[in-house]
Amino acid sequence: MTPTVMIMTLNEEANLKPTIDSFPPGTPMVVYDSFSTDKTVEVAQACGAEVIQRKFDNWAAHQNWGAQNIPFKTSWVYYTDADERMTPELWAEICAAAENPANHVAFDMRRKDMFLGKWIRHSSFYPCWFTRLYQPSKIRWERLVNPVTIVDGPIGRLDGHFIHYPFSKGISFWFERHIKYSDFEAQELLRVLSEPLHPGDLFSSNRHERRRALKRVFYRLPARPLLKFFILYFLRRGFLDGRAGFNYAVMQSIYEFMISLRANERRRIEKGLPV
Repeated sequence: MTPTVMIMTLNEEANLKPTIDSFPPGTPMVVYDSFSTDKTVEVAQACGAEVIQRKFDNWAAHQNWGAQNIPFKTSWVYYTDADERMTPELWAEICAAAENPANHVAFDMRRKDMFLGKWIRHSSFYPCWFTRLYQPSKIRWERLVNPVTIVDGPIGRLDGHFIHYPFSKGISFWFERHIKYSDFEAQELLRVLSEPLHPGDLFSSNRHERRRALKRVFYRLPARPLLKFFILYFLRRGFLDGRAGFNYAVMQSIYEFMISLRANERRRIEKGLPV
């Protein structure tokens, strides 16, 4: 059984064809586009993909709409972004899992983040597990950005990796994108700080519950940008990734600082103070 591949896009004409080409010929494809203004749609159609368009609002709402409204022709869907590539080993696992899922309704897998021509294994929080293969009726997402999955049923795990090129459009684009992300994260930060902290969730058997609990704790810590650099570069041994690991840890700490700035700005606006 071959799952349908769903690729989320916004102005991805340069990335889209290499992503599609990383899957075997004839794989059913849906390009879920947010009204790109470049040639993304033309590239998708030239590659034989179906195109569904919806205006982007936030990650959870956008992905939930796709799962609920796109008429997939298969019971299993593999979701990917246009800056990611499939590997033959992982695709073989995915097809086997869709053919014989046992009692699972979704499967988690890991990714390899690439920067400066190498896998930044240590400074990228590896191994992070992502729910990418699922039955659309059994999944939903929460959070405005970097959404977490809520799955109605057992989740399995696959051994293979997909490859992620977060800097495929250059470092300047990475910063532009994360400036936008920081506003969503600031909204999440303020919402989380208004909620009670439940330390017991840190020990939940559900990894998504643990992740949410860690976020609640992390948002309450002082000097988060410096702490994030320390975690990535020293505790996670990002120094083993060389120059790429140092640069990535610095950029992640800058991103955390942007989130703090946007959260403080929102607080001042709500109080009627100048910004």
